[in-house]
Parts: sequence; structure tokens; C-alpha cells
Amino acid sequence: MIAIPSNYPIEFNESKYNDQGSMPLNGAVTYEKYTLDNGLDVILHIDRTVPVVSVNLWYHVGSAREVRGKSGFAHLFEHMMFQGSQNAAAGLHFKLIEDAGGTLNGSTTTDRTNYWATVPKNYLELLLWLESDRMGWLLPAMTEKKLHTQIDVVKNERRQNYDNRPYGLAFEILSEHLYPEDHPYSWTTIGSMEDIGNASLGDVTAFFKQYYGPNNASLCIGGDIDIEKTKSLVSQYFGSIPSGPPVAKMKPRIPDIRDAIYLTHEDNVQLPRLYMAWHTTHVYGHDDAEMDLVIDALSHGKNSRLYRSLVYEKQIAQDVSFMHISREIGSIAIVVATARPDISLHQIKQTIDEDIDAFVSDGLTDREFDRVRNAQKSSFTYSLQRVGGFFGVTDRLNEYNIFLGDPGFINNDLTRYLDTTKENIRSAAGRYLEPNKRVVLNIVPKGKTELAFK
Repeated sequence: MIAIPSNYPIEFNESKYNDQGSMPLNGAVTYEKYTLDNGLDVILHIDRTVPVVSVNLWYHVGSAREVRGKSGFAHLFEHMMFQGSQNAAAGLHFKLIEDAGGTLNGSTTTDRTNYWATVPKNYLELLLWLESDRMGWLLPAMTEKKLHTQIDVVKNERRQNYDNRPYGLAFEILSEHLYPEDHPYSWTTIGSMEDIGNASLGDVTAFFKQYYGPNNASLCIGGDIDIEKTKSLVSQYFGSIPSGPPVAKMKPRIPDIRDAIYLTHEDNVQLPRLYMAWHTTHVYGHDDAEMDLVIDALSHGKNSRLYRSLVYEKQIAQDVSFMHISREIGSIAIVVATARPDISLHQIKQTIDEDIDAFVSDGLTDREFDRVRNAQKSSFTYSLQRVGGFFGVTDRLNEYNIFLGDPGFINNDLTRYLDTTKENIRSAAGRYLEPNKRVVLNIVPKGKTELAFK
């Protein structure tokens, strides 16, 4: 059992680490990685820019580790992890961190669950105690009452963001048709209402024991830290937590759509909306960066091709967006366009097809090529200005460690975008954005199926 630290806030004498920040003269992000005996990967990163510290923890578990009939468990645990552990009562996690002037959050995807908090540097021990207590001592504090309270919370979240939200079921419908029934991406991260409601204490306990051990996690601590003191604290709070069962690495599993699938869904909406979705590669796989740049060129910014033709020139769409969602065992590209009043989705689809065909045929202009690469460089560089939070340095180091086993890829990732060619980008678009290899979803106002593409 780990007791709450009796002497926080604590101060460390860090004069021996008198560096000036996280970015040396050569621009590289420095870090140290080591692994505890129980399998926990630990990454330490010094940043003296401001006197704060961020603790970022990734568990290599998301909805893809679930099975059909028991969906939504990973997202449910994102809630349960804030409901108290053996030595930290429910609500204490938020209270102590916010009282310390800190910020915190968590999120769940198909492939991972992460938690982070950023506080003044003298509260580091507090963060490590809180995070370790729920990793090692969550189950003794889990009760039927807590579970069913959070089940109700998640059900309400599903109603608000999916069932009762305009266009809210689109991604769920697409997922069900992009993947076969036994594929772990065929359900959404939030899970089905039925599965959430049927979750038992035994089911969720078994899920936690399998996937939330230190051997399936990566802990990154960044900011104004003393390396040796931090190592000592990590050993003190995490070293005694027993390793969990082995977790096998998931391999890419990308379905092959040979004939386009066309769907129509009537919803309580005012304007029809068109979705087109294609399978691409997997995260950090061949063509992953190229497909990011394809999507940037086609839809990001008011000078992009789709925005210009649909919204400005033809004025048939209210908005248009294109996303490349990179995931561990298979990524997808999704274009979404909302029609203007009385415009059929056939007109929208025809224009999108024409723009994609022209892109595949002719590739990028020099101006587009420079723009999309500069946008990636700016976005990546700006993210490195934050030590904590989503997409900050500690979050990125954990991502590269979880998916590639190499936090140092943070210093090479940008080259994927800067070293590619216009021909590589054009070729990637041609390989993946084929008209017969997609799912097309029409969402139309109830009773107006004539607006759908047939």
C-alpha cells in the first residue's frame, strides 16, 4: 500500500541540471528512457523553460482490445480511473491537482488510453502518487455503485454525442460497413448502449487486470525536473506494482473493399450531408505521411481544392472537411460535406470526385506542395513548445514509444513530410482514393431521401 505523500509540495536542488531548456542547439528533443523490472517504460525529459512538470501516462489499450458484445470498456475505464483508488478517494484526483494550480485530462481512442496532468514543479510527487495508486490499487476501491454511476454517465454521453446529436451516428454507421463484424474497429470507442448497460463488475475487473498493468504502459515525465530525484520517486511509487499478463502486439488488418458501398440514413437534420470513407495504410506505415499531405492539399484551408470548388466557386456546400485518421492496425480517410439548402448530394459527390480525379491525374502544384509541407512543419514545431497536454512533448514521446518502441522518433518524424516528393503524394492518392473502394453515406432530413446520391 502507498500512502499519500506527507511532505508535498517538495523542492529539489537541481543545480547539477542547469541546462536552459528542452531544445539543444541542434534542435533535437532530449530524453532518457529506461524500464522498471515490472515492465513499465519510463521516459524523462528536461525542459527548464518554465518551472512546471507534466506527467503523461499511456496505456496501450483502446476499444480495439475489446470484443464484440463487450464494447466500450476502455472508454468506461477512462471514467472509472477518476472514481477513486484505495488510497485516493473519489474526486480527490481532480481536487488535489486543481488546488495545486494544475490542469489534467484523459482520452481514449481505438488504440490507447492516456492521462496527463501539468502542475508547478514542486508538486511532482503528488502526481506520481495519484497516478501510481490508480494503476496499482484501483480495483480494491471499485464497487458496483461506482460502476453503475459511471455507466449512466457514459450512456448520457452517448445520447448527447451520438444518438441525439445531428449526424451523430455517421461514424458508427461507417465503421460497421468499413470493417467486417469481427474487426475491432467495427464498433466505436464509446461502445453500444446495450454493451455499456450490460457491463458487469466481473467483466470490467477482468479487462483492467489484462490491460492496465505497468508492462502495458508508458510513463513520460517532462519539465523542470531533477533526473535522479525523479528516478527515485518513480521507483518508490511504481516499482512495487506487479506486472500484468503479457499483451500481444496487434498487427495491421486492413480490409479490402472491392465494390463501393452506398448507404442512406434519415436523421433529424435540416441539411443533407455526404460522407465518403476509404481504407488507407496504418499509423507510421508506408504512405501514412503522404496521405496526411493528400488530405491537407484537398481540404485544409480556404485555398484548398475542395473548399474552393464546393464552397466558393459552385456554392453548393456549406462546409467540407477531409480527415486522415491514422490508427495502429488500419487508417481511414473520410471526406465530409454539408450541402446548402435544396442541393442534392449527387452534385456534392460529383464535384468531390472531379477534384480527386484531377489530383490523382495531375498531382500537386508547386505552391500546394510548399503549403502542405510548411503547414506540417509549423504544426509540429508549435506542439513542441508545450511540455504537457495533448500533443505536447511528453504526449508525443509516449506515442512514439507505444507505437514504435522508440521515443527518439520525435526527432525524425517531421522528415517523413519534408523529404517526400510530389509524385509520392500523387501516387498515394491514386492507390487509396479509388471510387470503387469506399463507403459512401448519405445523411438526409427525414422524408427527403430524394436528396441522397443513388
